[in-house]
Amino acid sequence: MKREPIIDPAIERPLLGLHRATNIDSFWKAARRLLSTAIPNQLIKMTFQHNPVLPTIARKTRPLPNDFFAAEPLRSHVSGRSRKRFVRIGDLFSNRSRLIKSVLYRRYLAPHHCRHGVILFFWKSQRLICAITIMRTAAQGDLAPAEMKLLRQLYRQFRTALHGLGLLEREQSARTALEELVRRLPSPTILLRWNLKPVYQNRAARDFCSVWEKGPSEARRTKPRSPIPPEILDRCRQLRQKWQRSSTPRTRSKKDRVHHPQSPHLRATIRLRKQARPA
Repeated sequence: MKREPIIDPAIERPLLGLHRATNIDSFWKAARRLLSTAIPNQLIKMTFQHNPVLPTIARKTRPLPNDFFAAEPLRSHVSGRSRKRFVRIGDLFSNRSRLIKSVLYRRYLAPHHCRHGVILFFWKSQRLICAITIMRTAAQGDLAPAEMKLLRQLYRQFRTALHGLGLLEREQSARTALEELVRRLPSPTILLRWNLKPVYQNRAARDFCSVWEKGPSEARRTKPRSPIPPEILDRCRQLRQKWQRSSTPRTRSKKDRVHHPQSPHLRATIRLRKQARPA
């Protein structure tokens, strides 16, 4: 028997783009493309960092006031304790007549000729970190069961991508703080990844590398653009190999020192640090 693909080939590329997102703008671009391909809609709105109801960041395909989530009964739902993942806007009202008469409908849905809508909520503990609103016209109709099933499948993809985006943002924040600290250090300091690719080096380190390569006199006459000395990188590799071969953490060497081959007074101290995993 020929099996049907788990993921529609039409959404494979935007789905890959979603998981490659490195910031809110690239995440929004990929999500908009994904939803526009998967679900017919009139308007898509994505909001981040609700505090606790109104978002601080919003992206949308059509103009929509940022106080959308402040309209009742949506406000009560967001600030309540239900923590639902999917909410149809129509389900917030006891009947269709109440929806049509509501401020939520008249101010936010009607101007865009929308009659139906669904909101995907992404929670972290008790905090709303992201909400995706999809609105549809009367001609497009309410979401069919097959479309809701697809949205539930996509929800997991969005949640995974948001988690990865949060890790990247925390890593970037930590890196920025670390770079600022290193920049202010008077001593030459270089940060290397495990693969020995440089992460950051301060001005003093660039001057040090220049002196190591060219000598003090020549270094003063040229800009500090020298690479990290090969002797230092070689010693880093040796220290990494020793650490990998050690059977127990106690016997693992985490510090070494290397001297310039012709100028012993020039020396570099190498320290191995294990990076903590993001929480």
